[in-house]
Amino acid sequence: MTRTKKVHSSGRFGARYGRTLRAKIVEIEKKQRAKFKCPNCNYIKVKRVSPGIYECRKCYVKFTGGAYFPE
Repeated sequence: MTRTKKVHSSGRFGARYGRTLRAKIVEIEKKQRAKFKCPNCNYIKVKRVSPGIYECRKCYVKFTGGAYFPE
């Protein structure tokens, strides 16, 4: 799979689905792959484990949140 600067992670879809939908997917995937602040230790070390489940890489606490990012 190749990506370019212009299409980012939506390059895997090629020319399918339209530019607008692929742009929305890029924004959602950037948010869900980001690191978040831990509610327990307040470090920015939380990563998404699976949809709705997040884990802090510092204090190893697991908690639930939104499907794409903790709310």
